[in-house]
Amino acid sequence: MNDESGYNSIDESGQAIDFEKVEQSKPFQKLMHERKKFIVPYTIFFLVFYFLLPILTSYTNFLNTPAFGDISWVWMFAFAQFIMTWVLCTIYVKKASSFDDQANDIIETQIRNGGKAS
Repeated sequence: MNDESGYNSIDESGQAIDFEKVEQSKPFQKLMHERKKFIVPYTIFFLVFYFLLPILTSYTNFLNTPAFGDISWVWMFAFAQFIMTWVLCTIYVKKASSFDDQANDIIETQIRNGGKAS
């Protein structure tokens, strides 16, 4: 349940949780910094790799040259995008699991050690 300000909620024990205290805690700030440090470079890499195919096929002829027999580089690049997507998804799922564990620890610690509104 939220109060009028929307910042407090009731935990399972019936006590109010002050989310502003949780947000300002060092473990939460560290978690957010680690998430950002992980997500931003992977997102940039994904977007560059993804949009590089239509850009290169539209403005260059490099990808039209044969790579192996009759298979051109455009097919290799397109296939690499599927592989890249699966690899990034696998890495993200594993890393997100560790972020979830950290978030659960933060929640338990804040509820136990003063993350409650007075």
